[in-house]
Amino acid sequence: MSESAERPERSPGWLDRIERLGNALPDPVTLFALGAGTVVLASAAAVFFDWTVLKTTGGAPETLRATSLLSADGVYWLLRNLVKNFVEFPPLGVVLVGMLGIGVAERSGLIGALLKAAMLAVPPSLFTPAVFFVGVMSSIGLDAGYVVLPPLAAALFKAVGRSPVVGLAATFAGVSAGFSANLVVTSLDPLLAEFSTAGAHLVDPDYAVAATANWWFMIASTVALTLLGWGVTAWWVEPRFAALPEEAGGPSPDASGNDVPALTADEKKGLAVAGAVAVLGSIVLAVAVLVPGAPLYGAEGHFPRWVRTIVPLLFLGFWLPGVAYGVATGSVKNDRDVARMMTETLAGMGGYIVLAFFAAQFVAAFQHSGLGEMLAISGGRVLAEAGLSRAFLVVAFIGVVFAGNLFVGSMSAKYAFFAPVVVPMVMQVGISPELTQVAYRIGDSVSNVITPLNPYVVIILTFLQRYAARAGIGTLIATMLPYTLVFGLGWTLMLLVWMATGAELGPGGPLGYGG
Repeated sequence: MSESAERPERSPGWLDRIERLGNALPDPVTLFALGAGTVVLASAAAVFFDWTVLKTTGGAPETLRATSLLSADGVYWLLRNLVKNFVEFPPLGVVLVGMLGIGVAERSGLIGALLKAAMLAVPPSLFTPAVFFVGVMSSIGLDAGYVVLPPLAAALFKAVGRSPVVGLAATFAGVSAGFSANLVVTSLDPLLAEFSTAGAHLVDPDYAVAATANWWFMIASTVALTLLGWGVTAWWVEPRFAALPEEAGGPSPDASGNDVPALTADEKKGLAVAGAVAVLGSIVLAVAVLVPGAPLYGAEGHFPRWVRTIVPLLFLGFWLPGVAYGVATGSVKNDRDVARMMTETLAGMGGYIVLAFFAAQFVAAFQHSGLGEMLAISGGRVLAEAGLSRAFLVVAFIGVVFAGNLFVGSMSAKYAFFAPVVVPMVMQVGISPELTQVAYRIGDSVSNVITPLNPYVVIILTFLQRYAARAGIGTLIATMLPYTLVFGLGWTLMLLVWMATGAELGPGGPLGYGG
């Protein structure tokens, strides 16, 4: 008991330092604005000092020079392309279109009912792997899993005589530390692929990263993280809480099962109708992909047609069942309700749209100045001369992202900074953008549960205090730290083994670049 009591007392001091440092950073919007300003000044300095880089790939040798954005022509370019940079920012349309479908599925109640049904369909002995698996899969609905699953898992664990805090922790680990993994392609995949593609264009203007590029690895990751989470919970987290009294988060001696929320009749009806629509849609999709002459049959360029249309398919795959569920349950009474749900979804994306505006200016300025390509070539040569292995570079990048996530919580914001620099730089030593993207996803995910800058930490802490009134942020971090350590080590080792096999990371997802 003394060790358990000491941990919450020691942890807040360390956490307070991280929180103060993280809060001292500007908002991501400001960071991108400052980044764009830095690019403008750096481009002028590069021209003033006549910095040149010799490019020896892609044909005859070519001497690269920076373009000053502080000159008259440079300032004119910035002003003339301000709107164009924003409108043509690749991740902008991808995210908004995908979220239109997901928003309808979430606001109609479909995603919440699916998560609840999945949790209730398993026996108590398999609750732990079930909450992990459902937690990881909840990234289909982006942040819905943070709100729906934790209280449900806590109630289920309490009902069968286990610590509700353990159910809460296991679910939070699956939802947050396993955020990037999934059995299906989610809206996260095309978002990251567009950033990776933009970075790759600094070296290879014709390179394209498919939205499915990490699919096989993420399928395997879903299984691996479920098993790892099961082990951490059974061998590390649950034994600690099993010995605590109920008021401190321990198991309830009077468990009766009455707290388990069952599916309502409307939810069952809605799921049946939505399921029928999803099955019918899957049949139509299979015909469109497999029948010669059908719209999605064959390939375009390096990718199958269905891969090229993954974002519209993602939209329809959520929108149609979402509307069907809403009609069946009464949450959608007419077309105005559907329009309202879509409007509310985009209204909630206002912060992302503002972020995208400034990120677009940063990325475009970085590319137009020529600094991106010059830094990539110079950095790539340094890496090549250092003789560092691909494995070392991948692990090092995972570590950098892990640390960065403690201070900048937004996944897309961090990758918008990393992709234009890291992706083209490591391409110079044969690491594909797809592999860099996987490394980023690992480093960003595993530290989500221990960073105070995760906006959902406050929500999870509120749920935690229902069962352990005296618990604080230190209690939560001490509980979640084992998941971070094991997931970080296990997921990284899994990637290294995958690299050793030489297998693709997904359809259109090679490990290496160039010869």
